Order: sequence, then C-alpha cells, then structure tokens
Amino acid sequence: MASRLAGAASTYLAQHADQPVDWWPWSAEAFAEASRRDVPVLLSVGYASCHWCHVMARESFADPGTADQLNRDFVAIKVDREERPDVDAVYMSATQALTGQGGWPMTCFLTPQGRPFYAGTYFPPVPTSGLPAFRQLLSAISLAWATQRDEVTSAADRIGASLTDMSGPQAGGRLGPDELTTAADDLLAQIDMIDGGFGGAPKFPPAMVAEFLLRYHERTGSGPARAAVTLTLDRMARGGIFDQLAGGFSRYSVDKSWHVPHFEKMLDDNAQLLRLYAHHGRLTGSGLSERVAAQTAQFLLRNLRLPSGAFAASLDADTGGVEGATYRWTRRELTAVLGDDDGNRAATLFALPTDSIGPAGADSTGAEPARAARGGHDDLVAEVIRLPSDPPDPEWYAGIRTRLLAARDRRRQPGRDDIVVLRSNGLAVAALAEAGVAAGRADWIDAAIAAAGYLLAVHRVDGRWYRSSRDGRVGPARAVLADHGDLAGGLLALHQATGERRWLDEGISVIDQALEHFRLPGASADVLAGGGGDPGGVAPDGFFDTSDDAGPLIVRPRDPTDGAAPSGQSAITNALLTAAALTGNAAYRAGAEASLASVAALVARFPRSAGWHLCAAEVVAAGPLQVAVAGPAGAARDALAAVARRHAPAGSVIDVGLPDAPGRELLAARAAVGGEATAYVCRGFVCDRPVTDPADLRALLTQRSR
Repeated sequence: MASRLAGAASTYLAQHADQPVDWWPWSAEAFAEASRRDVPVLLSVGYASCHWCHVMARESFADPGTADQLNRDFVAIKVDREERPDVDAVYMSATQALTGQGGWPMTCFLTPQGRPFYAGTYFPPVPTSGLPAFRQLLSAISLAWATQRDEVTSAADRIGASLTDMSGPQAGGRLGPDELTTAADDLLAQIDMIDGGFGGAPKFPPAMVAEFLLRYHERTGSGPARAAVTLTLDRMARGGIFDQLAGGFSRYSVDKSWHVPHFEKMLDDNAQLLRLYAHHGRLTGSGLSERVAAQTAQFLLRNLRLPSGAFAASLDADTGGVEGATYRWTRRELTAVLGDDDGNRAATLFALPTDSIGPAGADSTGAEPARAARGGHDDLVAEVIRLPSDPPDPEWYAGIRTRLLAARDRRRQPGRDDIVVLRSNGLAVAALAEAGVAAGRADWIDAAIAAAGYLLAVHRVDGRWYRSSRDGRVGPARAVLADHGDLAGGLLALHQATGERRWLDEGISVIDQALEHFRLPGASADVLAGGGGDPGGVAPDGFFDTSDDAGPLIVRPRDPTDGAAPSGQSAITNALLTAAALTGNAAYRAGAEASLASVAALVARFPRSAGWHLCAAEVVAAGPLQVAVAGPAGAARDALAAVARRHAPAGSVIDVGLPDAPGRELLAARAAVGGEATAYVCRGFVCDRPVTDPADLRALLTQRSR
C-alpha cells in the first residue's frame, strides 16, 4: 500500500508514512471516501515533537491489528497542527467542549461531513486510569455508527451548532488605563509569591502576561508588577526548565517550582522568552536576565537555525523513546567528565543529591534512570541541572559549562522538527531584532534578516502567504491570521532595528493583506468611517482566524484568546499599532483600538488568557512613545540611535534616518538641529523638546508618563 503521506512537506506526517494505517492527509478526497464507504472519520492531530503523540504512534498506529481495524471501519486522517492550525483550532474547541480539556495527540471521530461526535486525546492500548483501550473505543464507535446512527448525527449537529456559536462576536467594552490597572491587580493577586508564575503543576512560562506587567510598570511605576516579573524570571532562569548548558527553555515544568521540565523545546516559547528576558535585563540591569537572553538567542542560532537561515519549529522531548534522556546528569557522570574535584563542585552547584543513582551502566548515554531506586518522580528532579545561585567563580563556571556541553553533544540527541512555520519565524525575527539592538549584537540582527529573507522568498506564492515549508518546499496550507500578524510584527521590528525601508514596506503589505482577507465583514468599515460601534454591546471589530478564501471547514474559527503564543487577533492588533505610528495611517490606529474594544470582556474575565492584547492596550495608553532620530549618517546619529534602542520602553516605536525621508512619517518635518543628529520623543500627540545629546535623550526616555 503506497502511503499518501510519503513526501509530505511536514515532518509529522512523514513520521507516519511507513505505518500500516492507511492514512489520508486532510483533504476533500478523504471525506468523499468516508461518504462513499459510509464509515466515520478518525481524525488524529499532533506535531512532530509531541511526546504522547510518539507514544500513541508506537503503541497503536504501528500495531498491525489496530491498523487493520482502523482501515476496515474508518477513514483515518492525520493532521500536523503546525501545518494546519485552522483544522486543529476547530476540533480542539470540540474536544474541549466534550471533555473539558484538550491536548495532543487529539483524537476526534467525525461524520463524513466533518462534524465531530466524539473526541479525546491520548488513548492507551489497554485500559488505564479510567481511559478505555484504543481498540475498545474503535469498536464502540463502530457499533454506535452501525446501530445508533440517529443519535450519533444528532450529537454531531449539536456540537456543530455550539462551535458556530463559539465563533460569533464577543461582547465589546472599554480597555483603557483603568481597565489595565484592574487587569494588573487581578494578575498580581494570582502570582505564586514563592516560585513565581501562576498556579500549580504543571506550570507554563507566562511570557505575554509578564511582558504586560513590565510595560505596566514602565508606564505607571508599579513596584509590585516589576517585582512579580523579576521573581518569575529569576526562578525560571535558575530551574531545570532552563537548559543551563545550551540555553533555551523547555515547554513547561511538570512541578510548580520550575525544577522538572517537559523537555520539548519550542521556537514559539523561546522567541517570546528571548524578547521578555532582553526587556527585563534592559529595564532592570539584571545580569541574570541579560545572560539568559544571550543564552536563549544562542540556543536559537545553534540548535534551531536551519542552513536556509530560517528556524525549525521544535526539538523533541524524547531521545530514543525516553523523555529528557539527553539532558539528565548524575554526580557519577559529572565526575567522569570533569574529574572528582570539579565534578563534585559542579554537582553541588547544580543541586544534584549526594545519593544520585545513575543510568544503567553509568555510560553517559542518557539511558532510562533507575526511577524505582529513588521513589519514582524524585529521580527526575535529581538529574536535571539547576542553578540555585550564581557560581562564585564565573570563569570556572564558563569552563565547566563548555566541557559538559561538549560531552552532552556526544550523546544521542533529540529529534528536530525542521518544518518552518511562518508565525513562529515571525516571532523569532522580532525577538532577535529587538534583543539584538538592546544588547548591541549585530549577529542576532543578521540572523533575523536571514530568516526574514527566507520567508519572503519561500512562503509567499503568487502574492499570498503560506503557513509552512520544509527543505525549501512550501506546504499546502494558506497562512492564518496569526501568521500574518506575527510576520508583520517581525518585519516592522526589523525595520526599526536596521532603518531599512524594505522591511517597513513588506510589513505594511502583510498587514494590508490581513485586513483584506481576515477582518469581520462590515464592522471595521463602520469603525473607520467614524461609527465607533457601541462599546457596551456587541464587539465593534474583530478578525477571523482563517482567510475569506481558505479551504472549507465546518466553521470559520475565531478565537481571540492568547494561548502559548499570541492569538491572531492580538498579533495583528500589535502590528497595526506599530504600523500606525511608523506611517501615520490613522485607519490602522482606529482598527487596532476597535479590535481592543472587542476583547474587553475577555480581558476582564480572563486576563491570563489575554496577555498580548494587554500589551497592545499598554501601547495605546502610553501613546505609544515614539522616537525619531533624524540626521546625517555617522557616529552622532548612531549614538542617539543606540540610546533610543537601549532605553525606550517596550512597545515604543523608533525610526532612524535622514530628515524628511520619503514615506517615513516619524522623520517628516524632523530637522537636524544645527546640522547635528537630533532625537525627537513624543508620547501620543505630545512631543518633548528635541535633543542632540545622548544623555539628554536617555533622561527623556526614562521619564514615566502617568
């Protein structure tokens, strides 16, 4: 049987090409086949670095008996959520509605019309922890399809109607300074004051919410907001969730103290955390945050950058089927690499217990630890390198890190998902550009330029943007709103970092395409014409997550909630605000403000799920602060530009160039005073006096608007 997944432009689909399941990719032909055979559809959604996706693949999809049952009674469709986030969004909403939770692998059963009637996540090969065996579930679904068809289709109709309601307009409202204070107070009341972050186990890095609290602090001077972020970032940086040897953060911590990571590393997470740590280091002077930002940038360049200059999506949690095997250490292994003195000293620094028991054979291969010898879960804590306090001898520490990383590199390494995702690379471009100018690292900016160049060359086909590519070959799915918003944000950040007009033009083009194809019909036109909508009624504006000419789904998804990465709506809102300041386009500003009004109810109820919206609202509350550095190229202009990029609050908009440069709104009518490079600082519609001295510019930028 020739696999339909062979040659797929998706790492995840290619991983399943040799299985005995007769997989179909997401396609109209697959549903037509289900209709022809009058059988239900099994939809399996995952991604290449997903630990439990690998487990279910080994246990069930590679099993000939399970495959025979699937092939006989179902049409099986495999979807990569990185490639088709629109499909994932629709059926994840159904899964969450049916089960109260979601995750990957996602397992949905659909009618031949694509309507879900049963859903779940991972199912084991034998009954476990209240879950039925996967083959038992398949048999039950087949029996219900054959004998209770009316009940199945009625359930599908109810779920479909619920999904349609969920994608409708949200309640509108106001999102101004008072509401931002309320949101900040709400968030601060939820902070874990011992370990930082929110909630218990598992605990995820709150990148967008922390960014909002830093921006709130910069605008208002809130000490508690700054302290909460500092606590969170310090605890994360010292925990096992941060790779103390190679840099970069794991997906989340399975405990509340950031000690034991789920070892999967995602580009989305690390791009956001690079920007956050760079911001915190710039604002507070924290050497720890500056070091973590540098190591995270290095992780992106060393471990995720592809030969093309673009960035891969993720690293697996597993190595050889064992989660985290590459990363775990024991005292015995440390002394084998470093010698007794340095090894024991490093083990104490890294908080490894004195009775740590190594992997079988202690051969430094990262084999499965002897968990039972230490009571199960505690062995993971023992073997994850942490850094509870800074080493007293930084030079010694740098040396042992280098030696340990070299030894770790000789171990078997986790797999990498080489799919290039437009949204994720947009986030990486923005992070490297912003962190690069703040730290004076031209190599980070150059990496951002290379990635952006790849995206422009490969992901735009006949004037339209596509979601993913692999090995330079574009995938089949059109880009969604999040792709457009984060790509535009990255391009605009690159323009501000380099002063090159090309990136501004490309960013504006992406925004205009998003407005054309994703905006709710009619609502924005009313707002931009001055109608404004009713702030207390139905939301005056918003965006769909898929374009108006995307492939058919049972519902056109619309979810403004920020998850692990910015939602499409919050991403495009932030891009609109930046573009408005850079170009003077009032329609962009009006559209962004209307978009924020549409999520006011979401922010009020669930501020932790609206972090990037809150960041955009902070930009509006702050003006945004705009800095124009006008004058002839040279050392004087470069000095002012460096101060602006180092000290301007997050969310500021910066442009550097010749006075009255064509199409550069911030440089219009901005003369070089006395022929010298001159900086102009404006907050909203009010400008300070122009300055030519970098010290004066720094003083202006560190004043808080209240």
